[in-house]
Amino acid sequence: MSAFIAEDEISHEIALVWLEDVEQFDYVRQSLDRLPTRCGKPAYHRDGRMVGYAQLGPWAKPSRASGTFRCRVFWLLPHDPGGLYTSGAAAEAVDPRTLAPAVKGHRTERSRGVPAPRAITS
Repeated sequence: MSAFIAEDEISHEIALVWLEDVEQFDYVRQSLDRLPTRCGKPAYHRDGRMVGYAQLGPWAKPSRASGTFRCRVFWLLPHDPGGLYTSGAAAEAVDPRTLAPAVKGHRTERSRGVPAPRAITS
């Protein structure tokens, strides 16, 4: 979950690959998945759909125990956006505009479902 991803866990990222235009989303969910390789599109085993993933640099080391690499995956559930989180957001949700390689990203008012201020007309 986003709240539990530490900056040192993603320090080996060199690029984020977006499979969809994330500008249209107020938030995406992010998690660290165990993958057999440093790069390439990971397999996806959740409900919903993957909208992006991180590519790891050649210095990323596999786990001694499993031989796998921890890679960030960005995804949405079938009811995203809207659904359960018309206001507020899941723990793993972040504003995609705050993401970059090796940057955890964070929640914003937009990703928490806070409506934008309305324009004042006279």
